Amino acid sequence: MERLTIDLVSDVVCPWCYLGKARLELAIAEVQDRVQIDVNWRPYRLNPEYPPEGVDQKAALAEKLGGQEAVQRAHDMLRQLGREVGIAFDFDAITIGPNTLDAHRLIHWASVENREAQDRVVTALFKANFEQGRNVGDANVLLDIAEEAGLDRAVIGALLSSDADKDLVLGEIEAAQKMGVNGVPFFIIDQQYAVSGAQTPEVLANAFVDIANAKAEARANMN
Repeated sequence: MERLTIDLVSDVVCPWCYLGKARLELAIAEVQDRVQIDVNWRPYRLNPEYPPEGVDQKAALAEKLGGQEAVQRAHDMLRQLGREVGIAFDFDAITIGPNTLDAHRLIHWASVENREAQDRVVTALFKANFEQGRNVGDANVLLDIAEEAGLDRAVIGALLSSDADKDLVLGEIEAAQKMGVNGVPFFIIDQQYAVSGAQTPEVLANAFVDIANAKAEARANMN
């Protein structure tokens, strides 16, 4: 069985990234008998200019999208798409638009443990922001998520109160942008192939099978 590695560039306040995660999981389940897939979560910040305390989410979104009606249309569409994959978007509950640098640091520290811990943290961050209206820029929220995901609360607390790995996260974001990533989610498969956007499970599954077949064929030709 071929093995593929996906570096998934995303931000935890990007609704399309949450949708992309759910669709990715469906695609992985669809091809699990043919392709083994490892996922690494990579950072991106949609709103790097937000202050540490965050901003008024509703006002910022209305300004960004061109008014409340445009926001409502976008949210209605995302709610429908979310229902199809088991996401209960609650946009009304989100009052703070957070700075996500610390959330990305937490995702990085979870990856040091293992991919499973990283996935638990990423899932909890998405759920906290989009389904529970919790501020994922708040240190206490991040500590609760870390602890629930099996990380050491005291260790994460000490790291969060320092500047540990800020430069690493910002460097990864800069590297992604230099590669041409200017929107998320962005899937980099085996460091060779790119898929942009929250594609359907079918599109992703077909891409995984095609790439795995090409990989197997290339290996066979080398022998």
